[in-house]
Amino acid sequence: MSTLLIKTDTKNGKILAQLAKQLGGDVIALSDMQFEDLMLGTLMDSVKTGTTVSKSSILKKLKAK
Repeated sequence: MSTLLIKTDTKNGKILAQLAKQLGGDVIALSDMQFEDLMLGTLMDSVKTGTTVSKSSILKKLKAK
């Protein structure tokens, strides 16, 4: 199985969704907010270090800005 994300306008999205359904694919529509959440999660997974950081060090960094 493979997944393809295509970000397009509503009119073209409907056409592409119809084509995908005719070809036997499943279509899931995402709102802009859901798409941003998905991309943020993907980015977070790609830079995950596995180390733990204390709450105080995070707050110290935030106060410095």
